[in-house]
Amino acid sequence: MAAKTPVREIVARLAQEPVASLGLELVDVELVREGKSRILRLIIDKPGGVSLDDCTAVSRQIDPLIDSHPEAAGHDYFEVSSPGLERPLKTDRDLARNLGEDVEIKLYQALDGKKTWQGRLAPCSEAEIRLDLDDGTQLAVPRQAVARIKRTVRF
Repeated sequence: MAAKTPVREIVARLAQEPVASLGLELVDVELVREGKSRILRLIIDKPGGVSLDDCTAVSRQIDPLIDSHPEAAGHDYFEVSSPGLERPLKTDRDLARNLGEDVEIKLYQALDGKKTWQGRLAPCSEAEIRLDLDDGTQLAVPRQAVARIKRTVRF
């Protein structure tokens, strides 16, 4: 018997092209439980940020596609959202889009006594994540050592 394809993967396949046709990037598909409800959430982005009109346009295109594919069922609500300022950076595209931005990285194990580092995201390689630190030095960490990267806001 073939394994069932997860709803997130099915929806990502259905949504990828229509989202791109609107000049947007499909960043992620989430299926989350909030209380007793299951929410299917598409996260979209574009340079300069996402507007409410962008979210509405995606919702109008994708909702009927999802409804017409029973294998994409399994949720009570459907939402389209921007990534938010402090969302995790997961892909090479995320990293490229956020070069020079303030980020925080959390490591699986401490490096020089610290598991959390903050700085400006520098050009990364396939093997390393790099941060320009406030003291003028650059931190290079193997990608496999990084648990999470997210944008931050400095005050």
